[in-house]
Amino acid sequence: MRTLPRSFYDRDTILVAEDLLGKYLVHADRAGRIVEVEAYLGPHDLAAHSARGLTERTKVMFGPPGHAYVYMIYGMYYCMNVVTEREGHASAVLLRAVEPIQNVNGRTQGPGLLCKAMGIDRRLNAHDLLSDDFYIAEPPKEKPFTIAKRPRIGVEYAGRWAKRHLRFYIKGNPFVSRL
Repeated sequence: MRTLPRSFYDRDTILVAEDLLGKYLVHADRAGRIVEVEAYLGPHDLAAHSARGLTERTKVMFGPPGHAYVYMIYGMYYCMNVVTEREGHASAVLLRAVEPIQNVNGRTQGPGLLCKAMGIDRRLNAHDLLSDDFYIAEPPKEKPFTIAKRPRIGVEYAGRWAKRHLRFYIKGNPFVSRL
């Protein structure tokens, strides 16, 4: 498998989000096919963590593209985002679900369950996704699919940003978290 280059991530966040679908998320000996994502477009996007500005928690989002932004929610689940666009822009793509490919045990529908099944936790925050042990790659053979678009999940507080169709998933895939 070919690891995605930095230039893949250093593009418009919506394009990166759509293009991540079907790619393989690899962590150590585990691999899952990315089937659902959400785009977060930077500090002006009221649903993005970066909307609160540069903090210790969000500094990874403000860094260079192609790094993992891993954080804890509800005091019990980790979530993983992929940092996109130029340094300082603070945009990212949340990985919401993967289809198990290799050595993935447990449910993978939803960002917290995805991280648990893939062994992703806070230690991988700011990890360069061009590394040998944690990366995103082109699949050996691309399966054709149709992309569905819906509003993001759990961001009702974000006003008009909550209604934008920034959630992308592979239509008909049984590992998508919610239809």
